[in-house]
Amino acid sequence: MLPKTPDSADRKKATLYLIHVYISTHPKAWLIFSILILQLLLLFMVHSLPASVSLRHFSLPRNPVINNSSSGDPCSSGKVYVYDLPPMFNSELSSSCQDLNPWNSRCDVLSNGGFGRRAIGLDGIVPKSLIPAWYWTDQFASEIIFHNRILGHRCRTLDPSSASAFYLPFYAGLAVGKYLWSHSTTHDRDFHCEMLLNWVRDQPFWNRSNGWDHFMMMGRITWDFRRSNDGDWGSSCIYLPAMRNITRLLIERNPWDYFDVGVPYPTGFHPRTESDVRHWQDFVRSRNRTTLFCFAGAARLAFKNDFRGILLQQCRDESDSCRALDCAGSRCSNGSSAILEMFLNSDFCLQPRGDSFTRRSIFDCMVAGSIPVFFWKRTAYYQYEWFLPGEPMSYSVFMDRNEVKNGTSIKRVLERFSREEVRRMRETIIDYIPKFVYAEPKEGLGGIKDAFDVAIDGVLRRFREQWRYKW
Repeated sequence: MLPKTPDSADRKKATLYLIHVYISTHPKAWLIFSILILQLLLLFMVHSLPASVSLRHFSLPRNPVINNSSSGDPCSSGKVYVYDLPPMFNSELSSSCQDLNPWNSRCDVLSNGGFGRRAIGLDGIVPKSLIPAWYWTDQFASEIIFHNRILGHRCRTLDPSSASAFYLPFYAGLAVGKYLWSHSTTHDRDFHCEMLLNWVRDQPFWNRSNGWDHFMMMGRITWDFRRSNDGDWGSSCIYLPAMRNITRLLIERNPWDYFDVGVPYPTGFHPRTESDVRHWQDFVRSRNRTTLFCFAGAARLAFKNDFRGILLQQCRDESDSCRALDCAGSRCSNGSSAILEMFLNSDFCLQPRGDSFTRRSIFDCMVAGSIPVFFWKRTAYYQYEWFLPGEPMSYSVFMDRNEVKNGTSIKRVLERFSREEVRRMRETIIDYIPKFVYAEPKEGLGGIKDAFDVAIDGVLRRFREQWRYKW
């Protein structure tokens, strides 16, 4: 059984999707519209509230910490307090790694602070000095990576009274992952999340805001935590009442949920220094790419008119311009030297949706300096707004999947881009590579912000804006 994603024919969600598109493409018009709507709402509230109603729920909670320092202060948006959770919510889950998967142990993929096993077979593919910065990192290891990094973050505080944000280092993905492929009960799948929320509701700083200033990293896609009915996939963690106000960092978000924030899937590159980043950027910039486009993926034979099968076939039919890597089985799991080399040698990489709307390959592709070709806008454009350029066409190509199904040649479309256009798109991607990777040092890279830094900065900024609005 695969996770259920929203039906694109659903009228309500389609309407919201169109609004989201309009917002992204007409920001000035949306700003004017928002001001008018806000004025109407305030006018309605003033006229509809009886005189005896207290306005205390619209005031700032006691003891909020809003730092109004200049932008030169790295913690001008506030500081983060990391809860010391009972070990059942994190360390005990990771230490029982041999029991997290019904087929094999997960201990290797959770090793090295979540980076997994060190990469092998990269001689001659990446610069020798950068090989130690590469691991075969699991796509669902973000919870451990974030936990390790936040403990060394420059804006972490040990004094909760001075914090403006509270991090819950709960390994929600590990907690539910062990039950997704077995005949488990709904109690099993919800147990850890329910216990965590019971625990945090007893904490004094939770009650300050009812969770508005709390956040967590949930290391799987949002649909794994959105079970509506007992017989459906995943847990119902996100639907539990206490989760309502918690900001959730996820590798795939629900575009219609304000509290979901999409963050990059972890790739295999974990730079140790600023120099590693610059060296890698120079390497992919100067790479001699001999293939127009490529595709790594497996056909889904169980699906009628499977789109990935169509891409594989087009690639095989254009073997002079395209290289395909059939990922049937687990041969592409957590990356491989063959995938990396293919992306490094290709101008473009085809990125259809995976089991859900996103896939890790998006970031593997861009880290290698290859230009992604998307067929669903929700694969990236409405997922990772904090991490990707605001103008989609500056770094990617979008093709209507229905046109491809009806015979449009991908090769002919991509051949229309001039070498200068390709160079400009690649240069944009190269500039953004730091935002796609998770650095190895717990304290980060100093002068360069990686994906973790961007995520934490975004959360702190969001909480600061929320407090100001409430005030």
